Amino acid sequence: METLGSRIRKKRRELKLTQRQVSDAVDVSHVTVSQWEQDLYLPKNIDVLAQVLQCNKEWLKTGKNLQISLNSGDSISISPKNIEQNAEYVGEIEPWGNNTELSEDEVEVPFYTEIELAAGSGSVQVQQNHGPKLRFAKSTLKRHGITPENAACVKVSGNSMEPVLPDGATVGVDTASTKIVDGKMFAIDHDGMLRVKTLYRMPGNGIRLKSFNNDEYPDEIYAGEDGKHIRIIGKVFWYSVLL
Repeated sequence: METLGSRIRKKRRELKLTQRQVSDAVDVSHVTVSQWEQDLYLPKNIDVLAQVLQCNKEWLKTGKNLQISLNSGDSISISPKNIEQNAEYVGEIEPWGNNTELSEDEVEVPFYTEIELAAGSGSVQVQQNHGPKLRFAKSTLKRHGITPENAACVKVSGNSMEPVLPDGATVGVDTASTKIVDGKMFAIDHDGMLRVKTLYRMPGNGIRLKSFNNDEYPDEIYAGEDGKHIRIIGKVFWYSVLL
């Protein structure tokens, strides 16, 4: 079934544009364009998007009416509107090591380096490593309703959750949060494979697994008995990426 997201992806590919090229032209992040194409969010600036994709905005929204393309010699020049500051300098990074004392507001969360939560076809579970730890502010965890005892950090492998979670990213998992919230990322145990996916509930206790890299990894739908092979480890509450 064709959707707004699939039409965006179709036109982008026809014009041989990358998601980043579209995002720069529309003045959004490339992650937002990826989410549009997966129908996770609706674009608010669809007029500008239609210009960039050289099509009729009505066709983009509904699939109806003919597409209207610009002449081959035309070019589009789009200036960002309502420019505003969206970052604030908060200071330099303060290095610390395993021997650095914890402050009153800090807590150490185990980092299981020998476990990989596969962002692809799946990574077989291996022995947990209780050595390394990552530090979080107690106030930050409390603000999000997470107790330190239920928090753990693991490494993601594979490219199915790109561009949000590239290969090697680290995620924080709240093991007490196992109830599916549509559109949220969860760590799951799928028949012994550890995976990170965006989850959606389906009728009859079914479950849909969605990847951000939907081009290479289409949705997986498990219904009935198949869904019982998936155990939710916890909800992803934090992730860290080195560019």
